[in-house]
Amino acid sequence: MKDLFSVAGKVAVVTGGSTGIGAMIARGLVENGVKTYITARKLEQLEATAAQLSQLGDCIAIQSDLSTLEGIDGFTTELRQRETSIDILINNAGATWGAEIDEFPESGWDKVMDLNVKSLFFLTQRLLPALDAAATAEDPARVVNISSINGYTHPHMNNYSYSASKAAVIQLTRHLAADLGPRNINVNGIAPGFFPSKMTKHLLPQEEAMAQGIPLRRLGRPEDAAGTTIYLCSRAGSYLCGHTIAMDGGMIAQAG
Repeated sequence: MKDLFSVAGKVAVVTGGSTGIGAMIARGLVENGVKTYITARKLEQLEATAAQLSQLGDCIAIQSDLSTLEGIDGFTTELRQRETSIDILINNAGATWGAEIDEFPESGWDKVMDLNVKSLFFLTQRLLPALDAAATAEDPARVVNISSINGYTHPHMNNYSYSASKAAVIQLTRHLAADLGPRNINVNGIAPGFFPSKMTKHLLPQEEAMAQGIPLRRLGRPEDAAGTTIYLCSRAGSYLCGHTIAMDGGMIAQAG
């Protein structure tokens, strides 16, 4: 039972790793001895995060635009030049869009679905050889898909494509888990509640009021995101397969 939560010595990829929950997860992995590649579209922020995390461990930045197959292929080609095997893939990159239902545009639907669902599937597909190379029966490779509690409950916002995409991620996680489990690749998900991030910055002025609406009376913290991820990627979580953990301070439970 010793070292159940150790992830030291592994190699990880965190998409959308320059800000928000992605950066929280990347920091947790780096600090716990994981060689971590982070990728995002905006180079300046990506390099700044990599520089900061490199003071804590091994963190490498690779710029990419994962919203297109061309961008996915470019990223995976560069990654394969650096690593032949990958232990951990964190599919975190995502986008949102808000508009009233009568005015919701096709562009807002397609942008969110392409990044939140399509790119998650095809990046995982392209990295299967590297995940296979790392996977063993005793220590499976791990894929962790970042969904949202908006995929489970009514979000009380006009983010229609976002909530639909996150529900799709939950189902895709189940589907991939059943198909990849026999290859010793464990696929699970995390559905975060309210965490301070770029995606939720418009709600931060109401942070105190929002916290009072959460059973634990607080917002998510970096150690929450990192700790749940480390559990899923360590020996402690090696028998968990196909589930999405609601990391939400009790919000779904309260919603009934």
